[in-house]
Amino acid sequence: MTSMEKRLQKELQAMTKDPPAGVSVNTDLLSSNLSEWVVDIEGAPGTLYESERFQLGFKFTSRYPFDSPQVMFLGPNIPVHPHIYSNGHICLSILTEDWSPALSVQSVCLSIVSMLSSCKEKKLPPDNALYVRTCSKDPKKTRWWYHDNSV
Repeated sequence: MTSMEKRLQKELQAMTKDPPAGVSVNTDLLSSNLSEWVVDIEGAPGTLYESERFQLGFKFTSRYPFDSPQVMFLGPNIPVHPHIYSNGHICLSILTEDWSPALSVQSVCLSIVSMLSSCKEKKLPPDNALYVRTCSKDPKKTRWWYHDNSV
């Protein structure tokens, strides 16, 4: 078993035993080597996304946890949010330049639930149409410009 697989096995156990509220790993959709996960999340009570259900896709390279996972919302139900593009790409600094090996699937999920929970208005990013038309299929190849910490 590789160090990536050991780490992911540990994280899977933690997510299965004590998942954050509204978050669960869809174990039916796990890849055999743990390199691809689907995580089901539910909008928190009292927020714009209350009771809405979404799926996040996680893809891990053999360099995980030193390299961040690719994380994106999976269609057809992608939240309308100023930091989430209609193709599922998420503009969140911990997924790219602010990644740390100390972060985990659980902490990423908590950050995304928190991002959804703090949203005041359901709207797409202003550059959604251009981005979706011109971006790479891999959101990690995007050079994000983080300019709005209020959402």
